[in-house]
Amino acid sequence: MPKPPKHVFICNQARPPNHPRGSCQGKGGNDILQAFWGQVQARNLWDKFSVTYSGCLGPCDTGPNVLVYPEGIMYGGVTKEDVTAIIDEHLLGDKVVERLKVPESVW
Repeated sequence: MPKPPKHVFICNQARPPNHPRGSCQGKGGNDILQAFWGQVQARNLWDKFSVTYSGCLGPCDTGPNVLVYPEGIMYGGVTKEDVTAIIDEHLLGDKVVERLKVPESVW
């Protein structure tokens, strides 16, 4: 497999219910992961970017979190409905989805 031009990490950290930090998985992280993988497959985007699930990316209170490299852009509060915007605008169009980007003070 050739090196992808972009790499997407989706937090799927799980913690027990009522944990003080919460967890991205508890907030829908797995749904977001499945939405990314589903669009990659349906749209044949295998060579455009890679999608990987990850453990905690840090700012749990802004989750579910999605991190895009090489730019180092973190998106927070992402829903499965936001996946198309991230793919079309950022991953394919090279334009940051400002409404989802976490503040610089967070990341």
